[in-house]
Amino acid sequence: MTNNNVYDVTKWPIGNPYTDIGEVINSMIADIKSRQANTDVNDGGKPGAVIYLPPGDYHLITQAVIDISYLKIEGSGHGFTSSSIRFNVPENECADLHELWPGGSRILNDLPVAIDGAEEAGAAILVRREGDPRISSVEFAGFCIDGLHFVDDGSGEPNPENTYVNGKTGIYIASACDSFRITGMGLIYLEHGLTIYHADALTVHDNFIAECGNCLELRGWGQASKVTDNLMGAGFKGYSIYAQNFGGLLITANNIFPRGASSIHFEGVTRSLVTNNRLHAFYPGMVVLEKNSSENLITANHFLHDHEPWAPLQEKNNGLDDLYGLLYISGDHNSIIGNHFSEIIDAQYIRPLGAKPTIIHLVSGSENYIANNHAVATASHAKISDSCYAAQVDALLTTEVTSSLAVTTVLIEKESIKNTVLDSGSDEQVMMDKSVNAFRPTPQV
Repeated sequence: MTNNNVYDVTKWPIGNPYTDIGEVINSMIADIKSRQANTDVNDGGKPGAVIYLPPGDYHLITQAVIDISYLKIEGSGHGFTSSSIRFNVPENECADLHELWPGGSRILNDLPVAIDGAEEAGAAILVRREGDPRISSVEFAGFCIDGLHFVDDGSGEPNPENTYVNGKTGIYIASACDSFRITGMGLIYLEHGLTIYHADALTVHDNFIAECGNCLELRGWGQASKVTDNLMGAGFKGYSIYAQNFGGLLITANNIFPRGASSIHFEGVTRSLVTNNRLHAFYPGMVVLEKNSSENLITANHFLHDHEPWAPLQEKNNGLDDLYGLLYISGDHNSIIGNHFSEIIDAQYIRPLGAKPTIIHLVSGSENYIANNHAVATASHAKISDSCYAAQVDALLTTEVTSSLAVTTVLIEKESIKNTVLDSGSDEQVMMDKSVNAFRPTPQV
């Protein structure tokens, strides 16, 4: 017995998947809707379908629009490989490269978009359905969406491929959604990798999302979702993980690469957990909790801040100086427990020059609990290199201590009161009004 609810884009009679995969997917969805029109047939009626993308390059010039529940679009490989490294290789070396483009089951976002146009217009896949119930159980798994190129943004960047701007998005979920799953995906060279509004019970797991202007943006509001086991890294203008007005968000076991303006950025996020992540950044403001982000637990994370060692992007920054803090907090009743911070940077790169970098910066809020955090602060002499991979590995493996670096491990601004700081720095390293906040210094040898 054949199953009419499993579709292969290479075997569908309408359109050509290699020249416009969007037209093919849209015609498949129209077929599903025409065959599954009844809402209640034998206690069912709309089981949805699977759309399969075999390994191959599929250009997209028509936006794929999803407005049905229970749809899975899956491929057989996320196909990620670094385009940033490729686009910064000297032209005379390109002929010797084994491959030039990402692979696997790959959608090439060829939408003709303006960099200042409407965001959803540049999305390869748009999910939108109004009314009740919310669109549910849509899954994306195991394929690549490639934005192909960044463009000149007027900033004066000599190589337009390093601007992180092109007006393109991988997947844009515009409607309130329930139980969506995004797993095993590869997203690259998109100004916005995943943009998701009003998510409930969302899973973003085991994806490779990098070399995007922004990787994951959870907007509007949401609840009870998880971002786990991903490899991510945004550009210097955007977020690796951003969440807005979210409650009950779990962010754990992610490996977040450097170069994003922030690794994790919360606005109005409450009662959420950030734990067991490895965070690496070239700029301050690695994790930001603002707009009264409260009652969150940040624990057992590894923070590494060092200086960009790769020559093509060494002069980039996110506009923040080292007094801002690696962890920036504006909110109440947060717990910051058992995190490791490595501040490994040459004095010449500290801004303002001669300042003591701040590790944890509590800007406003009360009854926050900061305990048992450990900061390692040393000067580094990482070598600048034209090889991205070699430069970063060399910097990561260099642990020789040439000299210690004076830092402020915890800074609590005057308007913040009734906070507790335990064993997170010496008396000289913690700056706060100890008459209105509780303090126990880390014992010194």
